Amino acid sequence: MPQIPSEIRVELVQFRPAKGKVEDNLVRIRDLLEASRGKADLVVFPESSLSGYFVEGAVDEVSRWPDQVGQALGAAGPGAPDVVLGFYEKGRGPAHNSVAWYSATPDGYRLEYRHRKIFLPTYGVFDEARFVAPGDHIAAFDTRFGRVGMLVCEEMLHSLAPTLLALDGAELVIVVAASPSRDFRPREGRPGNLDMWDVAGRSAAMEHGVHVAICHLVGSEGGKVFPGGSTFYLPGGEIGPRGPLFEEGSVAAVLDRTRVDRERARSPLLSDLRSHLPHLVSSLTGMNGLSRDGSVSVGEAEDAESAGIAAGERSGDEPRLPRVIPASGLPDPDDTRILELDLPLVEKALISFLRDEINTRRGFRDVVVGVSGGVDSAVALFLAVRALGAEHVHPFFLPYATSSPASLEDGRRVLDAVGVKGRTIEITAAVDAYVAEEEPSLSDLRRGNLAARLRSVILWDQAARLAALPLGTGNKSERLLGYFTWHADDSPPVNPLGDLFKTQVWALARHLGVPSQVIEKAPSADLVRGVHDEDELGVGYAVADRVLFWLLQGYAADDLIRAGFETGDVETVEQRLEGTHWKRELPTVAMLSASSIGEFYLRPVDY
Repeated sequence: MPQIPSEIRVELVQFRPAKGKVEDNLVRIRDLLEASRGKADLVVFPESSLSGYFVEGAVDEVSRWPDQVGQALGAAGPGAPDVVLGFYEKGRGPAHNSVAWYSATPDGYRLEYRHRKIFLPTYGVFDEARFVAPGDHIAAFDTRFGRVGMLVCEEMLHSLAPTLLALDGAELVIVVAASPSRDFRPREGRPGNLDMWDVAGRSAAMEHGVHVAICHLVGSEGGKVFPGGSTFYLPGGEIGPRGPLFEEGSVAAVLDRTRVDRERARSPLLSDLRSHLPHLVSSLTGMNGLSRDGSVSVGEAEDAESAGIAAGERSGDEPRLPRVIPASGLPDPDDTRILELDLPLVEKALISFLRDEINTRRGFRDVVVGVSGGVDSAVALFLAVRALGAEHVHPFFLPYATSSPASLEDGRRVLDAVGVKGRTIEITAAVDAYVAEEEPSLSDLRRGNLAARLRSVILWDQAARLAALPLGTGNKSERLLGYFTWHADDSPPVNPLGDLFKTQVWALARHLGVPSQVIEKAPSADLVRGVHDEDELGVGYAVADRVLFWLLQGYAADDLIRAGFETGDVETVEQRLEGTHWKRELPTVAMLSASSIGEFYLRPVDY
């Protein structure tokens, strides 16, 4: 048997798959493998590399047999690396979310081992168990570089999974992952969800003396932005090289097998675990509620539920991101830190989002933006120019008779600041013609909604003329409070600001360099002369955002009032939040068939 080399050159490739285009992605993977010829022994691609992760009901369309994938990788040739990649695997029943190792041989790429994901997240943004079947086995396997184990995404976040691989002799644990970015609070320049991967990777590397390589997907899928940040973790828990954030790229490391031996001799935790494993297995099977076959009795499952173990908090789920829990148990009404963001990181993420969603996913080069002179449209414009280039951004002023001349002047300041030219289309004559002819007693509210919808119609028409997409400018506060005109402000298909509270938009505006006059003026839809947002809402954004934040964290209105928030402010925000769910959803369609769109016929927006 050939001697196993002491070192292996591993490259983690942060891949942005073309959604649903398996053959196109295989072509790119072949090209990347060719570029690594002679430079790497093993090249790793992320979870669902052949199709993208969020494919929903299209899983059967994008799934492939493992041997099909090996054949599609083409000829290996001298110096070709082995390859590990994640893909949806076709089976004789439902598909699986799998990862496979293919060895480079003179006859092409040969399947060495395939692992099927066991833990299928079905909570939050995830609905995986609805579309694929779980695997049922975790084991290490032999390669020409030593004994290896492979896991898919959430499996690594359960400490038992890498432990099983280490007990089975694995010296290298490879993890392919697709973990959308969450939590952009100030930290070390990385989104918060990557922190839990550091915890998991370092813990396994430290406890078991193994190399851990985690390869992350990158790119935006329907607004879920994968951050990249692929990382090596070395035996003993040291963090090794990292990949870039929010962009395609790769990161490489030379992994020394002798380091595994040294670390295990220095800290024999794995051998201690192996020695005591029979007793631990006996303890495990004897635990209350766990039978010899590993099942949980119905009565005990119900007891766990009644004890407050809610869905999404069991051990089978991905760990929640750290919640902001006040030491007193109740929020501080004056604490503004809860809304602080890592603004350079947010900027980078949103620029990546716009490029992916406009250029890559939808195949457009240009956007149109309605510019009001307010801070939201200014921030959207700044981001669009940085993401797409000034020549691909087309601003429009759409003033009505009641629009403030100062707003037009502020809008021009914004355009000057980013170096683009805008076009002005007056909507007064069109609105007033309808009012005079059909509705002379129209109220100010209806007139404002009419003007907002006409602006949307014009933006869509100009987008058609320019082969562009309209870009949304609504913020999270407006969306949660229902403070927007339905099928007007919310009609653009791509919106970079929709998950930012108003106060966060102001902070981002300062970071981006939006003119101070635009940031500091009172926010207004500018549809009714002299009326500002906070007049109509009955509460200022600075307070509303904090109330919304804590309501979304699960606190009740009574909790916030007891904590010291003004009763009227809390009730106003809660009533608007609870009374406007319908404005945040697509139109309700009567379901009459087993192929109802969005219920049975499921395809993601970017498929």
